[in-house]
Amino acid sequence: MLLNAAYLVAVILALPWVAWRQLFGGRPVAAPGLRFSGRIDVAAKPAATARVWLHGVSVGEVQLLAVLADELRRQASAAGRPLDCVISSSTTTGLEVAVKRFGADHAFPCPLDFSWAVEAALDRVRPDILVLGELELWPNLLARARRRGIPIVVANARMSERSAAGYARIRPLARRMLAAVSLVVARSRADADRFAALGAHDVVVTGSMKFDGVRGDRTAADVARLRTLAGFRADDVVFLAGSTQDPEERLAAEAYLALRDRHPRLRLVIVPRHVERSAEISAMLAGLGIAWTARSRLTAEAPLPPGHVLLIDTTGELGWWWGTATIAFVGGSLDGRRGGQNMLEPAAYAVAVCFGPHTRNFRDEVRRLLDAAAAVQVDDGAALTAFVAKCLAEPAWAAHLGGRAAELVASQRGAVAATATLVLQRLPGPPGR
Repeated sequence: MLLNAAYLVAVILALPWVAWRQLFGGRPVAAPGLRFSGRIDVAAKPAATARVWLHGVSVGEVQLLAVLADELRRQASAAGRPLDCVISSSTTTGLEVAVKRFGADHAFPCPLDFSWAVEAALDRVRPDILVLGELELWPNLLARARRRGIPIVVANARMSERSAAGYARIRPLARRMLAAVSLVVARSRADADRFAALGAHDVVVTGSMKFDGVRGDRTAADVARLRTLAGFRADDVVFLAGSTQDPEERLAAEAYLALRDRHPRLRLVIVPRHVERSAEISAMLAGLGIAWTARSRLTAEAPLPPGHVLLIDTTGELGWWWGTATIAFVGGSLDGRRGGQNMLEPAAYAVAVCFGPHTRNFRDEVRRLLDAAAAVQVDDGAALTAFVAKCLAEPAWAAHLGGRAAELVASQRGAVAATATLVLQRLPGPPGR
């Protein structure tokens, strides 16, 4: 009751912000009414079939859990066990990707952590097991699922030093939450040790699922389709700045401006982390005197005009756009507020990859890349320009850098299969309740 009351106070205080986001913010809060009530729409659970409820906050987690769901289905099918996977997300972009990957009747907004919302969602979903992505610990969700005897697994679990310090300040609550978790599947020994120190009683290290969740096939049909749509030629050098935040788009544009006259085949593609910033970014490009074209305006009859920057104003395609790139900058990593985005995606395609110094969300992956001399850290706009310039001046060096990155990603795969096996081992039987 006290927790519900605290949540209600927080919701009331947040109402002006929610209203502003819904009306003017460009990226509205995902399904606030449904999440408050928990009365979500989801397909009925099939008879004699085990159901897995997966939950990921946003796009990256949803995409990774979709890979895990594929492996769960594969292993369950091989064992002759029917399996049904549904997924929830907490963001509008996460839900969009979830619907694309799972279908509209198997994707839904995660309920807010009010007891009544959680109970209503559990009644509708009827999961046999709950799989949470990375660090999605919510007291009511954990307690209510445990009360129903539903095993809870935290997959690809990560806990930074900063998060561990925060949970340590509420150690009694953290211990209660982790006591409800059946299994923590950690991406590294450091993450596992932090979970164990806070009270997790069953922790296994499998490595990072992110190495499995990236594609890496430059010949894939979707990569070829986008390359053709953009009109990229074989001798083009595509510099892609992906998952960017302000001011990273400007820094990438300035690097392009500084180098395009000497390298006329240089092409720039900008993929912002949040597509609702497209108008802001296009205004910035125009202010710099750079011609640009939006992805939504490309057609087979009208590819990217020569000399135009390509601005991706759609969602769900970045994983394929990386496959068109020669040089990559991975955003959310220069301002210190976001903690970086997934640099393994371009690395898997053997792209020459750089990113900023603020990558706490991918600390273990970054360490492995840098130790293998498979990526470069850039500290500011000048260093970004210098990196792109070196890749252009020394294409063999750039190719070797990308090759080492792809080799590292390939060598680290396997965590998804191991995680799926552990999840299925925790799945109660016989299927259905």
